[in-house]
Amino acid sequence: MSQVHALSDDQVEQELRKMTAFIKQEALEKAHEIEIKANEEFSIEKSRLVREETDSIDAAHAKKLKQASMSQQITRSTVANKTRLKVLAARQQLLDDIFAAAAARLSDGTADPARYRVTLKNLLLEGLYALEEPEIQARVRKADYDILRPAITDAEKEYKSNTGFDTKVTIDEANPLPEGSSGGVVIVGGQGKIEINNTFDERLLLLQSSSLPAVRRTLFGENPNRKFYD
Repeated sequence: MSQVHALSDDQVEQELRKMTAFIKQEALEKAHEIEIKANEEFSIEKSRLVREETDSIDAAHAKKLKQASMSQQITRSTVANKTRLKVLAARQQLLDDIFAAAAARLSDGTADPARYRVTLKNLLLEGLYALEEPEIQARVRKADYDILRPAITDAEKEYKSNTGFDTKVTIDEANPLPEGSSGGVVIVGGQGKIEINNTFDERLLLLQSSSLPAVRRTLFGENPNRKFYD
C-alpha cells in the first residue's frame, strides 16, 4: 500500500502559484477573444450603419435630382405652352384683322352701279337655279332698289334662256335688308319658307370658313402636327 505524503508549505504555495497563473492566462485569453469578437461586431455594425447612411444619402440625393428634373420639365412645359398660346393668339389676331379689313371693303362692291347690277344679277341667278320656282322674292337694302330692278330683268331673261322656264322676281319691300348691310341680296322662295342668303356679309363668312385653312397655310406654312386634311 502506497503512502500519501503531505505537501509542504512551499509545495502548496507553488501549486497555488501554478493554479493562479493558469487561471490568469485563461482569463487573459478569454478577454482577448472577447475583445476580438467585440471589435469584429463593432466593425460589422459600423459598416452596416455607414452603408445605411450612405444609402439614405444616395436616396435623398436621387429624390432631389428627380424632383429638380420634374420641376424643370414642368417649367419648360409651362413656358412652351404659354409661348404656344401667345403665338396662336397672335396668329388669330392677324387672321381676324385680315377678315375685318376685308369686311370693311365689302361696301366697295356697291360703289360702281354698273358692276353692282351685274353682281346682283349673278347672285339672283344662283337663287333662281337653286329654287326652280315660278315666283321668287328678293330682299335688298332700300338704297339698292333702283339697281335691283334692272338686275331682276336681266336675271329673268338669262334664267329663261338657260332653262326654258319663266320666273317672276318681285322685291320684298316689306322686309328690306338693314341699311348697315354691305350689300347683296336674299332670295326667298317656298312661299316665304326658304331663304338663300347671298348678301356680301354672308358670302364673306362662308369664304372665311372655307378659305381659313388655305389662308393659314399661306401665312404660317404647313402645321407639322396635323396628320389629316379635309
